[in-house]
Amino acid sequence: MTARPSVRVVTTDPTPPYEQLRRQFVDLIWAGVLTPGDRLPPLRQLAADLGLAVGTVGRAYRELEAAGLVASRRGGGTRVLAARNSAVDRDRTLRQHAETFVRQARLLGADDDDVRAALSAALGQPSARH
Repeated sequence: MTARPSVRVVTTDPTPPYEQLRRQFVDLIWAGVLTPGDRLPPLRQLAADLGLAVGTVGRAYRELEAAGLVASRRGGGTRVLAARNSAVDRDRTLRQHAETFVRQARLLGADDDDVRAALSAALGQPSARH
């Protein structure tokens, strides 16, 4: 990886920092910004850059590894594996994003109609709700 893509953590976001990192790396891998063989930043370096605990970054990396997107080797760092872009993986990731959105909407006090209206607006469709 020549130019390191930036990841960030939004402290006001109710999503835990490790999950914010995990999602951003998944998006970078699936978009082809990070390609097979690219090395992720060392745990300690990324933690220091973002002002996070090393364990927080470590959890994000472990979850990426459990998903089969990266492999970690002592002394060799954490490297991107081939992107798993099957329909099953895509559907699972889409469902996870939807669940996160609904969870955050609930924290804002939104009901099902509010969630549907927001999705319709995001899709550029008129909402039945006024």
